[in-house]
Amino acid sequence: MDVVDRWTGQRACTLQAALRMTNEGFAGHLGVAVRTVASWHAEPSIVPRSEMQAALDTAYERAGEAVRRRFGALSRPAPSPVQPQALTVAIAIVLRGDEILLVCRRGSDSLTWQFPAGMVKPGASADAVAIQETHSETGIHCAVRERLGSRLHPVTGVIADYYLCDYLAGEAANRDPLENVDVTWVPRTSLTRFIPSDKIYSPIMAALEDA
Repeated sequence: MDVVDRWTGQRACTLQAALRMTNEGFAGHLGVAVRTVASWHAEPSIVPRSEMQAALDTAYERAGEAVRRRFGALSRPAPSPVQPQALTVAIAIVLRGDEILLVCRRGSDSLTWQFPAGMVKPGASADAVAIQETHSETGIHCAVRERLGSRLHPVTGVIADYYLCDYLAGEAANRDPLENVDVTWVPRTSLTRFIPSDKIYSPIMAALEDA
C-alpha cells in the first residue's frame, strides 16, 4: 500500500473520488463538516491540520484494496497531450552558374524575396518536395546536390529543411501568382541585396562561397 506523506485538499478530494462519495458522505465518513470538504475542492493546495491528516490516514488505511487502487490511479498525473508537430518546409537554393533563383512572395503587408519552398506533407520526401515545388512555382527543373541542414525558422516557426540544387532546364516564370509576384535569377554577389544576410541560414552562405 502506498503511503501518503502529506494530505492536501487535492489528495483528500482524490480519496473522496476513489471512495465514490458525495461531499456529504465523505464529510460524514471523516466526521467533519461538509464545508471542510467543500474547502478542499475550492483550494486544492490547502494542507489540512495535523488531526485532519491523521483522520485522512485512517480513512485511507481502512479503505479496501479496490479503493486504494483507484486512489493510486487517480493520483497519477494525466499523460501529456500529444504535442502537435511543427510544419516542415523544404527550401531549394537553386544555382545556375553564378546566379541564384529567387521568388518574390506576397506577405500580409509587404513583399519579400525568398528561395523557392514548399510544405512537406506526412510521408513525403523533403528533397523531392524541394524539386517539385521549385518547378511548380517557377517552371525551373533542378536536381538536389546536397542537403545543407535544417533549423527552426526564426520568423515563421516552421522546421526549414535546406537543399542546394543545380539548375537543369526551364525558363524562370511566375507560375504561382496567388503566392508570388515575381521570379528572377540574381547574381550570388547580390543575394544580400534581396535577402538580408542575417536572415539567411549560415550554411547557405558557406555553400555559396564554396560553389
